[in-house]
Amino acid sequence: MKRLFMFMSCCVLLWHSSCQSKSEEKEEENQFLVTSPVQMDTSITKDYVCQIRAIQHIELRAQERGYLQQIFVDEGQFVKKGQLLFRIMPKLYEAEMQRAKAEADFAEIEYQNTQKLADSNIVAPNELAMAKAKLDKANAELSLSRVHLEFTEIRAPFDGIIDRFHVRQGSLVDEGDLLTELSDNSKMWVYYNVPEAEYLDYRTAVKKDSLVNVSLLMANNKLFEYPGVVETIEADFNNETGNIAFRAAFPNPKGLLRHGETGSIRMIESIGNALIIPQKTTFEVLEKKYVYTIDKDNIVKARPITIAAELPHIYIVQDGLDKNEKILLEGLSKVNENSKISYDFMDPKKVISNLELYAE
Repeated sequence: MKRLFMFMSCCVLLWHSSCQSKSEEKEEENQFLVTSPVQMDTSITKDYVCQIRAIQHIELRAQERGYLQQIFVDEGQFVKKGQLLFRIMPKLYEAEMQRAKAEADFAEIEYQNTQKLADSNIVAPNELAMAKAKLDKANAELSLSRVHLEFTEIRAPFDGIIDRFHVRQGSLVDEGDLLTELSDNSKMWVYYNVPEAEYLDYRTAVKKDSLVNVSLLMANNKLFEYPGVVETIEADFNNETGNIAFRAAFPNPKGLLRHGETGSIRMIESIGNALIIPQKTTFEVLEKKYVYTIDKDNIVKARPITIAAELPHIYIVQDGLDKNEKILLEGLSKVNENSKISYDFMDPKKVISNLELYAE
């Protein structure tokens, strides 16, 4: 009996030692890293889908009816102001101008003869006035026929790039038919839509006469090498979308940008005293962001937060946290609501500096 009691005592001692060892091991496993938010000045980048337009983009149309006699340029060709592009068969208009010129010459001779007779008081002044009126009418018709003849030649109104042809040589074109388009790509206008709230922030932060620099992210995800400036804002909001259109201007000396391209405008917005936390301190439940806060008794509490902006590896917190609160940095999946933990506190500035972060 005595031996049995000693055996049971040894078992109890071993069990107690084992439980104590497991408890100590569990406490050691529950040593978590905790930090706090950082309050600092930073900047965020906002992207807006944009449409790229040439500063001048016009349609070239036939001004007279006739057969397209000759095309002097090719699609995609750069042309200079005044360069001849198309010629519509001018024979009819040449004949009309010759007839008008003959009539003008006849009226000139008739006027000169009447002038001599009027100087000799042979004809009344009214006859001289009528001869002068006939001459003026003939000259006006000559000028009109000359304009019609000039309309058979379509010239470039400015330096630019020829677009696709809508007709071919020999085509019969009517007055007003579209021949092609011409784009001046030396400077590009880039349009993008801004929500009402961001528009109000922009107008509050930017002085009336100051120019805001923006960048252009092209369709190949590369930044356009030349910066642009916001030049103007449209007058009215779109009632359906709640947006208003901004227009930025970009120089295009190398001609890389073309009319009709798309991309994204990047605007940099400075934020003072932003409350910053690492993204890895958050978790999501039903599309809402949460962090685990640690109270004065080392109890874990889930806290919903509102995110103002997202940057690489960090969030800027709009609401839900204070800069002096402690938040769980690592091991979020190993804790539960209201669980008590032991932790090591890590300096928040050191935490942020270890992230791949650019901040001002």
